[in-house]
Amino acid sequence: MKRLFAILLAVVMVLALAACQPEPPVIEDDGLIKVGIVNLHPSESGYREANVKDMESVFTEANGYNAKFANYNELDAQINAAADFITEGVDYILISAAKDTGWDAVLQDAADAGIKVFLFDRMIDCSDTLYEAAVVSDMNNQGDTAVAWLLHQDLDEYNVIHIQGQIGSAAQKGRTAALDREIDAGKINLVSRGTGGDTWSGDEAKKIVEAVIASGDSFNVIYAENDGMADGATKALDEAGITYGVEGDVVIMGFDCNRFALRNVMSGKWNYDGQCSPFQADVIDAMIKGTRPIEKLVISEELGFDHFGNGAVQVTQEVIDKYGLGE
Repeated sequence: MKRLFAILLAVVMVLALAACQPEPPVIEDDGLIKVGIVNLHPSESGYREANVKDMESVFTEANGYNAKFANYNELDAQINAAADFITEGVDYILISAAKDTGWDAVLQDAADAGIKVFLFDRMIDCSDTLYEAAVVSDMNNQGDTAVAWLLHQDLDEYNVIHIQGQIGSAAQKGRTAALDREIDAGKINLVSRGTGGDTWSGDEAKKIVEAVIASGDSFNVIYAENDGMADGATKALDEAGITYGVEGDVVIMGFDCNRFALRNVMSGKWNYDGQCSPFQADVIDAMIKGTRPIEKLVISEELGFDHFGNGAVQVTQEVIDKYGLGE
């Protein structure tokens, strides 16, 4: 009898202790697709502002996503953000890289964790086994289109101030490559080359042109790798009383198709603007949800625009309404 009582007492004590233990938290799957999006900061340019808005408008809870955004212009900050997304256990990581090298380790970590990676806007220099698909602009084609247009103008000479974007970015490399090829071939004379830095700064572009003006070197083309820097460059010309545009002494070239830039081309204040489409979110969304087949490489179709339609598409109000970014 005592033995039975002891057993019953032990059972009661075990049950009592179990009742006192807190229940483990219940983790509920909300059914949302977890996405980490690594991008540049919208303040970088009008293009980037449109690109960030495009991502934010598609990767929403209403559209089935739990999305987190990390917008940094610095490569190290972007890589750290991607590493954090891996730790958090997202399903997908989307990347527009500040620079196209340095990503191999974190992309391999994502692959090892079973996380699928999509590149957007820009390529990364890595094995294509490290990403699911790339939905990008062909930056080399943008440069080829712009330089082909420039040579089509049949100027007596081409003395160029070249204002580069963020050094090492895919956009800078692509928009530079075609120009370098013609410089090496002796068709274009490089008067000066500088950069707007990681923020593609119009103020820095202005300083580059001011320095050339102060040196007394002759130039008749400004090839700026985005619209903001082209705008900064023209401020230096305004202050120096140098004319530019279709009836001026200096050809002005920009990239990205901001509305203000296209309006400048249409009015003749600028000569050329190259398109860079910021809209990749819908394509990636469709691939993730299986409504579009996975394609390893999807390249945005992009155009060049000018005032007369002389080697490029002539800018009209219809063009501005269709392709213009920002206000």
